[in-house]
Amino acid sequence: MNELWMLRLQEIIVIMIAVSLVFYVIDFLKKNTRMNRIGTSLLITGWAVQTLLLLYLLIGDNRFPILSLEEGFYFYAWLLLGVTIALKVFLKLDIPALLFSCLGFIFLVIYTFGAGRISGGEVSAYLINELLIIHITFAILAYVAFSVSFVFSILYLVLHRMLKQKKWNAQFTRLPSLSQAESMMTYSILAGIPLLFVSLLLGLEWGYIAIVGFNWFDSKIVTSFVLLIVYLIVFIVRERPRVIGTTYAWIHIYAFLFVLINFFLGSSFSEFHLW
Repeated sequence: MNELWMLRLQEIIVIMIAVSLVFYVIDFLKKNTRMNRIGTSLLITGWAVQTLLLLYLLIGDNRFPILSLEEGFYFYAWLLLGVTIALKVFLKLDIPALLFSCLGFIFLVIYTFGAGRISGGEVSAYLINELLIIHITFAILAYVAFSVSFVFSILYLVLHRMLKQKKWNAQFTRLPSLSQAESMMTYSILAGIPLLFVSLLLGLEWGYIAIVGFNWFDSKIVTSFVLLIVYLIVFIVRERPRVIGTTYAWIHIYAFLFVLINFFLGSSFSEFHLW
């Protein structure tokens, strides 16, 4: 099999496991069995393709592919993801499975994109750029999700004010209901949190692989983790009796300020982030 095709398959596996992580985090936060099933299906499919690649290496090279550090990472990631499947499917242990899945994903990314850091060459640079593209894509999707929560929080406040002042007009019918606006606020951050989480994992991997003397406490990294924590807190406090209605909407608006801080100020003081 052509080396480029092997690398392309590896990228597909990484993307599938990354998306499965997104669904797992959504299930963990919301306890949504449908998301759980989709995440498990993606994980099993990615793990099956990874198994076929292992068999191909075993048959093609007539040896067990663990004789180098990179191959050891690959085999270790394969075992961790296999354990994840066993925990999810047979033992129904969701939280340990999520942790094993994150760990397996990290080592899979190290193998897929880190091998080029050692060997060098055009393919290596291409792979590192691919990792950066995937990282940025997930980050932008997270920002879009948080922007959706911001827009619906504004709509919620406008709609609440119109109802309170009894200002009904033709435009009123084009607005969502209060319950719809509140649901969209919640569901949008429910999507944004796992997307940002996976983006951070990929970004840390890229920085470690691509940047010499990588600064783990770069301003953009710190503000991104703060942003993740802020939205996790927003999601957690939504269950409290006092965090309802307009209070809940204002919390989303204030949380979005951290998105702007992360997007502009975090990048301004970063050593390597351009946005």
